Amino acid sequence: MVRLSIADLLSEKEAGLHLELLAGARGLGRYVQVPRIQKPGLALAGYTKNLHTDRLQVLGSTELSYLAELIERDSAKADYAVEQLCSFDICCFIVTKGQTPPQNLLDEANRRDIPLLRTHHQSSTFISLVTQYLEERLLSQTNIHGVLVDVLGVGVLITGKSGIGKSECALDLVLRGHRLVSDDIVKVRLKMPAVLFGEGSDLLHYHMEIRGLGIINIKHLFGVAAVRERKKIDMVIELAKWEEGQEYDRLGLEEKKYELLGVSLPLLTIPVGPGRNITTIVEVAARNQLLKEMGYHSAVEFEDRLEQRMAEAARMHAQSIIGDNLE
Repeated sequence: MVRLSIADLLSEKEAGLHLELLAGARGLGRYVQVPRIQKPGLALAGYTKNLHTDRLQVLGSTELSYLAELIERDSAKADYAVEQLCSFDICCFIVTKGQTPPQNLLDEANRRDIPLLRTHHQSSTFISLVTQYLEERLLSQTNIHGVLVDVLGVGVLITGKSGIGKSECALDLVLRGHRLVSDDIVKVRLKMPAVLFGEGSDLLHYHMEIRGLGIINIKHLFGVAAVRERKKIDMVIELAKWEEGQEYDRLGLEEKKYELLGVSLPLLTIPVGPGRNITTIVEVAARNQLLKEMGYHSAVEFEDRLEQRMAEAARMHAQSIIGDNLE
């Protein structure tokens, strides 16, 4: 399972979380494992049945004002409420709006080694920011050997054996005005509910390997309009060496799927052989995918028309036979 340490969360600068450590420094090695956030107001009141210790626990004005009033009325009861809450193996507390938590919470966090952080953001703003950040970091991810290209807005993941011509096909697509996302290694991340995004690795970003030419930088050669940082993956095209006697789909009725991180993507297998313009085929496949997403399936429409024509011919033939018999 993908997880993120509280130390990494604290050191994050680009997400705009603006976190600072108030207590529990020895617990920075704890991990958050789910992108969902919880506000432990009910747990402070004594109902801990649905307390999720693997989530970030956000303490806003409501929780802290409740604790403050509880301390004024009955400090022993307040201490017990904090002790009961911290007795669970909570990964982290985060106080919002730059508020100062009560001393008993600071002391208990230090005693239990539970990181207690603070941000100046309001609770709603912080929850939105940190949820988006955790969704990026915690959801499933993998690396795929292939090329990801944005063709007419369709994210096309091109796969195949090494040397089959994936990079050359992508280069030709760039020359036709399409955009490269990643070559060789594609980092694929799952984003809820069931969407896959691909991006390049930090080292290989914008670079492409062409056998006989070497490493080239697509951004420098063709400009920023020829590349993009990331793209939703809409379909997979597998390039395979043409083999005599091998049956290939000629009608487009066969709906094959490519399983990746639990998501099914449309899969096309394109045989590569002399005289075949693979780039044109990939471009047309992307256009055809756009039509399918709009509800128009060329092959299915052709099959329906063919069946109607055959049914009509059979009906005319039957009528002619019946007419001949009547005579």
